Amino acid sequence: MGKINKKHRILSGIAFSVYVILLIYFMFFAESLGRGIASSAYHYNLEPFKEISRFITYRDRLGMEVVIANLLGNVLAFVPFGLFLPGLINNRFGFMGMTLLSFDLSLFIELLQLASKVGSFDVDDLILNTIGGLLGYCIFRAAWKYRKRNVTTNGESEI
Repeated sequence: MGKINKKHRILSGIAFSVYVILLIYFMFFAESLGRGIASSAYHYNLEPFKEISRFITYRDRLGMEVVIANLLGNVLAFVPFGLFLPGLINNRFGFMGMTLLSFDLSLFIELLQLASKVGSFDVDDLILNTIGGLLGYCIFRAAWKYRKRNVTTNGESEI
């Protein structure tokens, strides 16, 4: 991949900053998501796929809105991470690097939730968030290849 120009990097930086602010708000302060109040009866899950399975198994009782909000919400929450970060750092990490970075950010958030007792530590969130980061990265790569192909075809300067 070629270099990402300064304009694209600035836009990526702005988008990434807005994303981080929103992520912090929704993970720690959004009262509508049960955040902001530390609970003395803290819950956590260390068993992979336990909560994902529970949401799918009890979808009729929980309601599809709750299931979609939890499962899809955890994936979508990290799509911007994989989408904007590569443009900001000139795509230095590749697929495996973005996998590790997505996992690391998710683990950091989960550990903060564990320490602050806001939200809950859930290994399934690590899985879903990492998938979201990778999905965002795949979108970035597809857009990059599309742009690069059009630049080559149209004779414009590279991104």
